[in-house]
Amino acid sequence: MVKIKKKIIQNELTYKGEVIVKYEIEYPQIVSNCYSTRRFNDWNLKKALELEKYAKETLFSDSKIQYDYNIENGYPIMVYELVFHTTITNENSPILSLFQDQYTFTGGAHGSTIRTSQTWNLACYQQLSLADIYTKHPNYLLSILRQINQQIQEKGSDFFFDNYCCLVIETFNPNQFYLTPDAVVIYFQQYDIAPYSTGIPTFEIKHI
Repeated sequence: MVKIKKKIIQNELTYKGEVIVKYEIEYPQIVSNCYSTRRFNDWNLKKALELEKYAKETLFSDSKIQYDYNIENGYPIMVYELVFHTTITNENSPILSLFQDQYTFTGGAHGSTIRTSQTWNLACYQQLSLADIYTKHPNYLLSILRQINQQIQEKGSDFFFDNYCCLVIETFNPNQFYLTPDAVVIYFQQYDIAPYSTGIPTFEIKHI
């Protein structure tokens, strides 16, 4: 049995009496009476603490510079934000899969979101690669790329850049996947193959 808990690290950082940075970091921790959880828990805690350090050091330093500039030039105070959320997509023991979205706002019309993912085999204490999922299909990458382009055509190519066929190949990252109970999901980052308004493009690969 595996129990998944989501823990949160959050804070507001002030400068000259004003809040200039906010961050909320949600990360998973698991408890199990069947599997060793240390590697998973340590890996995710380390990632969360690294993000907190980034918020406290890099974002805070950049935000102080922006604050002083805005005050000096009569512009409104801008609050930098970092929000990191975890979504569990598959928990059919011993396989655990999830994705995490990191939203960062440092000014401009909108912030940016970067997605990362993890798929673990808890029975052997390690993360799985896409190649591990398709050990019986040596040509799996070609099949996946074909399915992605087919799905883009079905969704409507107007939601994607004109040269999406080339961009799918150029920006495809085998680490950018997660599992659901029914499919392998491949995703691309914002602006890889589509404009910001499309969001993070995802494609369900149900067969090879």
